[in-house]
Amino acid sequence: MASEKILNQKKEEVSKLAEEFKTSKIILLTDYRGINVEDVTSLRNDIRNTNSKYRVIKNNITRRALKEAGIEGLEEQLVGPTAVITNSEDYLEAAKAIYNFTKDNDYYKIKGGVIEGKVMTAEEIITLAKLPSKDTLISMLAGALLGNISKLAVALEQVRIQKEETANA
Repeated sequence: MASEKILNQKKEEVSKLAEEFKTSKIILLTDYRGINVEDVTSLRNDIRNTNSKYRVIKNNITRRALKEAGIEGLEEQLVGPTAVITNSEDYLEAAKAIYNFTKDNDYYKIKGGVIEGKVMTAEEIITLAKLPSKDTLISMLAGALLGNISKLAVALEQVRIQKEETANA
């Protein structure tokens, strides 16, 4: 049987993880079977660049922390080796980093996760990760608006020219 000191350490670990889960915009659970050291180092760097955390945590501790944080519905994903990715700032960049890694590494899988407090399947997370970034979407919107404004300017210029021609005639 585990000593009281070890049990208290585990309880503290669960509490800290639960608090992190409560403040995270994204919690991703991934299966990292078959990943080598070089690949995991590369992935950790990509994750770090998005201000996210990548950790391998025992499923039992993760399960208890999720329960303590009031998150339900991920119990079935906590089977086998599980890495946990969290980010308290931006969920899209972390999801994109993991998705891009899974495209290049067939054995690395997204199991599921939580985005903005909503439990999501791997398919839903992948769909979100495929979306263009916020900056790209803003650029696309600005381009569309600029195109319409340009068309309006050309139309107004043609109206002005027509009025001048009819006034001169």
